[in-house]
Amino acid sequence: MIETTIETVTTPSARTITPETPVTEAAEQLRAPDASALVVLDAEAVLGVVTEGDIVAMVAETDERPPVRAIMSAPVTTITPGTSVYEAAERMRTVGVKHLPVVDDGVFRGLVSASSLAPYCSRQNTDVDWTDDPLRFDGSGTTGVTAGD
Repeated sequence: MIETTIETVTTPSARTITPETPVTEAAEQLRAPDASALVVLDAEAVLGVVTEGDIVAMVAETDERPPVRAIMSAPVTTITPGTSVYEAAERMRTVGVKHLPVVDDGVFRGLVSASSLAPYCSRQNTDVDWTDDPLRFDGSGTTGVTAGD
């Protein structure tokens, strides 16, 4: 399998908020087409993630409008830029999240979503073991290349 790292699919300009950001402000930011989640930062440390689902759950449960600290998903699972796309997708599946902040030496570098990983992941994990030279010339004088048997 060709290993693509998270660096390739990270959204470095992911939207961030502080733990004290009002929920109403977070909800307004999530209305933007490019905002599937907001990363909650304290300085450069990732504290949590807020999604539309978090806000919908809060509205369903209470009339209060607390700061995002009260509704963010925490503790948050993070990955590093060198993590493979497959490893990130597997981590999302096992933890049950759709967003993973990318952190390098404790510094937030971006956000990866399940939808950004989808084009890189097949429905099944297929490992290919080549038993022959994967590409070879057929020797007939033509310029075509055929796949190995």
